[in-house]
Amino acid sequence: MGKPQKISLKEAANLIQDGDFISFSGFTIWRRPMALIYEMVRQGKKDLHLFEVNGGTHTEVLAGAGAIKMWESCWVGHELYGKLGEGVARGQVEGTILVEDYSHGQMVARLLAGAFGLPFFPTALSMGTDILNPKFDMLGKAGLRDGSNPKIPLKKYDAIKDPMYDMGEILLMPAANPDWALIYASQVGDEGTVRVFSQTYVDPEVIKAADKVIVLAEEIVPDSYLRQEPEKNIATGYAIDYVVECPYGAHPTGSQFFYDVDADFIRQFYTASKSKEAYDKWAEEWIFGVSSHEEYLEKLGVDRLTKLKANSVVGYSTTVKRGTR
Repeated sequence: MGKPQKISLKEAANLIQDGDFISFSGFTIWRRPMALIYEMVRQGKKDLHLFEVNGGTHTEVLAGAGAIKMWESCWVGHELYGKLGEGVARGQVEGTILVEDYSHGQMVARLLAGAFGLPFFPTALSMGTDILNPKFDMLGKAGLRDGSNPKIPLKKYDAIKDPMYDMGEILLMPAANPDWALIYASQVGDEGTVRVFSQTYVDPEVIKAADKVIVLAEEIVPDSYLRQEPEKNIATGYAIDYVVECPYGAHPTGSQFFYDVDADFIRQFYTASKSKEAYDKWAEEWIFGVSSHEEYLEKLGVDRLTKLKANSVVGYSTTVKRGTR
């Protein structure tokens, strides 16, 4: 594997096939690859299998579009801009989305196993909870743990007696190795080195665990610059397959040191996500009503984007109103 290929946003979305197993960068409303999510919806992707430590605005956009068949995670929402994942909940109730519940820590354990090239990860996380109740093994109850899909483990988990220190029972959480990691990054070098500003969350593990990786970069910079401080980078070009240069590619989620979360936009989307009819109306305006990411940015307008723009020193916008005490 050598230097990643630079492609367009439409080409990146076209690589994703119906039914693919996908994971993402970021955390709830931060550094989500939103521009790619919109383009996937425009292209009508469906039957997707999502695996994520936590869901967010990107999950809800896909859920509202009817693009998700299976969702494995611990939580979905928009933080203080919308506490619930209305689209995922509606799909779960209606039976169109199969939801497999793990704890936050167990999801991380599964990614760690995938990143390390292990079949499972030993842990004591969330033992004694109903997450481990066999009646809540939803993929198992659906008959999907029969080995026909290599991305679905034969068991939701297993438990063994500690053979090393005789400290009792311990869980084995199955590895997750998505077909795709869809990553939003602050900077990518011209040879593929990846850097994100502020917290990295589980982005390095998602990149290592996935079969293939697409990175949406706020900007492409010289690799020689990024290599001057290698400790700030989360992946080399050898781990990346495709790169898309896409300014404001995480909007309406935020990108530290580039732009804030667009609170008003997410609040409006959350309201629209509460019914299929309202979601479709929202999508007609913001996804299908524009033909490209550039048109999306034009629709948002210069004033709005300028207001969200982060101060280069403090890392967040100094013009966004954040409330008073």
